[in-house]
Amino acid sequence: MASGKTLIVIVGPTAIGKTALAIEIAKQFSTEIISADSRQFFKEMEIGTAKPSAEELAAAPHHFINSHSVNTLFSTGDFEIQALKLMDELFKKHDLLVMVGGSGLYIDAVCKGLDDLPATDINIREQLNEQLATEGIEAIKDQLSRDDPEYYAKVDQSNPQRMIRGLEFFLSTGMKLSSFLTNSKKTRPFNIIKIGLNTDRAILYNRINLRVDLMMDAGLLDEVKALKDYRSYNALNTVGYSELFAYLDGEIDLEQAVDKIKQNTRRFAKRQLTWFRRDDHTTWFEPNRTDEVITFIKQALA
Repeated sequence: MASGKTLIVIVGPTAIGKTALAIEIAKQFSTEIISADSRQFFKEMEIGTAKPSAEELAAAPHHFINSHSVNTLFSTGDFEIQALKLMDELFKKHDLLVMVGGSGLYIDAVCKGLDDLPATDINIREQLNEQLATEGIEAIKDQLSRDDPEYYAKVDQSNPQRMIRGLEFFLSTGMKLSSFLTNSKKTRPFNIIKIGLNTDRAILYNRINLRVDLMMDAGLLDEVKALKDYRSYNALNTVGYSELFAYLDGEIDLEQAVDKIKQNTRRFAKRQLTWFRRDDHTTWFEPNRTDEVITFIKQALA
């Protein structure tokens, strides 16, 4: 692939306006969009993942939206392989592609590459998932903190699947996952321009709260009810779904569930910003400054 090819990557917290910007850029450069949102892959999760609307999907070709089912295991490594293969094809028609999403690990997988890791034992993962179901997250936390304290210190401790991944690796190989995560960057046969969107925290939090209210109005509760049989799948262990499952189980009332969705989404946005700010190669803009962003891209390409 020629080095004249460029990937425009749009990052930022949830509800900041990444989708709208991606579509404007794709229209401006007559190109296609690759979603790097780890929840929008799943076709059964429509409202709670804030997928692009039918009009938005029609405005520019999108990839990795509704591409998988919740009962499919689709890992970051799978995404790296499939996205790069797709981009190889798309770059035959386009000099520029757009990638957009709030899942930092998936963005990094495409831009930097993941470490090559030894295979793990799927049976161990199943045993750990059973342990999580019977003993809760604290048992997983305790074991991981003993077996791989370095990984434990930097993993998102509210994400049981990430912690299970660390334990699964240690129990399968006898080695620490932390010792393999070298952050050694793989070279890619395309240029990368990273655009970040952010705004005043109070404005962002208002946008998040409004989005949650709109999701509820659009029927999020009915969507969650329809997915109750799938609740054990990793895809549904996520903000907007977990809280409403707790409501359906009678643990909290609906008002509390909605407040928790807002609170947990705000926390998620904070973690997203922490992740994306680590990258010095990202140029940041306020949302709705589309003309500024397009001017910046044209200058960077020149």
